[in-house]
Amino acid sequence: MHNLIKVIYILIIATVAAMAAPPSPNRVRCSAGREAGHPECCKWFDVREEIQDRLFNRSCGADVRKSIRIQWHDANAFSHTGGLKSGGGADGSILAHAIELAYPANVGLSDIVERQGALALKHSVSFGDFIQFASAVGLSNCEGAPRLTFLAGRPNASRAADDGLVPAPWHSADTLSARMADAGFAPHELVALLAGHSVATQQTVDASVAGTPLDSTPRTFDNAFFVETQARGTVCPGAALHKGEALSSSPHELRLQSDGALARDPRTAPTWKRFAEDQVEMARQFANAMAKLSVVGQDAASLVDCTDVVPRWRT
Repeated sequence: MHNLIKVIYILIIATVAAMAAPPSPNRVRCSAGREAGHPECCKWFDVREEIQDRLFNRSCGADVRKSIRIQWHDANAFSHTGGLKSGGGADGSILAHAIELAYPANVGLSDIVERQGALALKHSVSFGDFIQFASAVGLSNCEGAPRLTFLAGRPNASRAADDGLVPAPWHSADTLSARMADAGFAPHELVALLAGHSVATQQTVDASVAGTPLDSTPRTFDNAFFVETQARGTVCPGAALHKGEALSSSPHELRLQSDGALARDPRTAPTWKRFAEDQVEMARQFANAMAKLSVVGQDAASLVDCTDVVPRWRT
């Protein structure tokens, strides 16, 4: 019965992904017998193969997680109240400006930033586009993941984002909600974006247990994260609690203080509970929220839909 339910879920995810990014009726021929919906998309096939081989090894591993994290940190560096001087959103500035790697939120990203930047330059694509594409391709290696939208054509122009625009694991629900609202996201969209923690691990909250996952299934995109963060915390995986950490329900998982707070805050708890009960809805809303995140600060109407180059998770 469990296997049957899993198969049904996979089929539903494939259907949702297909609805989110319908194929163009006007196909163009690319190299190696491949097709795309627009001529500008053809070059991304070669980029895809290289990042799968050189960055991800076609698996749902550490560099996939870092690439998803980079997408969040780059795009979320945007403020409606601060204006463009605060940050340009999904513009690739984290690859272009070394100062951003000195920000506390970006600790541990130097290696993946260097490798992504080199590949973007090699293929003559913008840093903003590369970040979004790498995240979408990387997530496709994680079991059960929805296919993410990829729009290409961001200009390769940015300024360094201000420090402090990326939410921290020790932030309260009030601080998190206010920061995300300033970036243009409602409470339910914040929860949807946190579905990315389904395949996440921690490295710096408690460095003594680096690599500890945030849920019991870190290589599978499922709703275990939402289920498990609702449970009462009694233990921690390390010797003691650290800044940004809350008690976990399992000694094999680390719970971020921010996740525990949002799971219980009245503004976000209803969506959290719904995702814990409905994995398909979680995946659908995550894909929608990530599509919105990918164009923060950008003119979406000027971009080209190249979603058909993003692979689907291999069933």
